[in-house]
Amino acid sequence: MVKNKETDYKDHVKKQTLVGAVFLALVIGFIGGTVYSSFKLAPDRAVQQQTNATSNTNQAGKQQDNSVEFSAKILQLEQYLEKNPKDAEAWTQLGNVFFDSDQVKNAIEAYEKSLAIEPGKIGVITDLGVMYRRNNQPQKAIEAFDKALSIDGSFETARFNKGIVLLHDLNDVAGGIKAWEEIVEQNPMAMAPNGESVDALIQRMKNQK
Repeated sequence: MVKNKETDYKDHVKKQTLVGAVFLALVIGFIGGTVYSSFKLAPDRAVQQQTNATSNTNQAGKQQDNSVEFSAKILQLEQYLEKNPKDAEAWTQLGNVFFDSDQVKNAIEAYEKSLAIEPGKIGVITDLGVMYRRNNQPQKAIEAFDKALSIDGSFETARFNKGIVLLHDLNDVAGGIKAWEEIVEQNPMAMAPNGESVDALIQRMKNQK
């Protein structure tokens, strides 16, 4: 029922870097793909409408399938936790499902319960920080990322997401750049989720100041 810790840790990294990539695009303004698609020649209007309708139908179907799957997983974990409330890993898994289904407050609660049992799990702490950000609590997000870094200062995911929150939510460009520079100091070859080097992103941000 509950994934092992190694798998759970990898899942955390995937989720956190994905979040970082999304918000990085917002911060830096990667609009090339949007501009390119805007200037493509439009197909026949009727064909376009039919394509859009099919796409919307498929998307709605996938969303419904995901909703059913999430609900089943949540129910299963909640039933398990009623009998095993001290299972930190199960609380983490419940938090992960809430994370993936964008149930932010529920995810925060689940992660906090997990950390109350096992307080040193940096992946969970970092995911909690991401959820705080989505819950419009950027300062608490920073506190969570700093806590993860106090346990393991080399954990790039927490430091990268700290930079995102500083840049995008707190308008602290200097602080965001500093967070990313600390990544490069530890790992000069560090890469951002979009495939660009962190060092190149730093230079881009400095040029935009």
